Amino acid sequence: MATWNDIAAFVRSEYRVIEDTGDEIRILIEYEDDRSQVIMVCREVLDKQEDWVQVASVCGLVADVDLHLLLKEIGETSVVCGAVIMGEHVVLRHSLPLLNLDINEFLDPLQLVADTADHLEETFFGGDGY
Repeated sequence: MATWNDIAAFVRSEYRVIEDTGDEIRILIEYEDDRSQVIMVCREVLDKQEDWVQVASVCGLVADVDLHLLLKEIGETSVVCGAVIMGEHVVLRHSLPLLNLDINEFLDPLQLVADTADHLEETFFGGDGY
């Protein structure tokens, strides 16, 4: 069984941490084309009893995008992550239960969320602000 402390220790040792508040760790994923993506790895507790890890990344401002086209693109190209609105931002996120979690079940979704958010940010928002 993985715990939040196991995941947090792994993230801290393997990624470039830019902010760490204990239950939320922000990391920077850098790409060869000089683009980058900030990823939030957060501890979530479901129903006050089950520990989960959530991987999330902002891709842009809601006001700057056609949500229909953005959601269509996600539906056609992504097998991981859902899009949500948090405040003024479009955020991609994926959650995993920590009970019986193997590290590869965390790594692949983390990379897919980062890559998808970066792709959407470049395609729909025309920049690299997140």
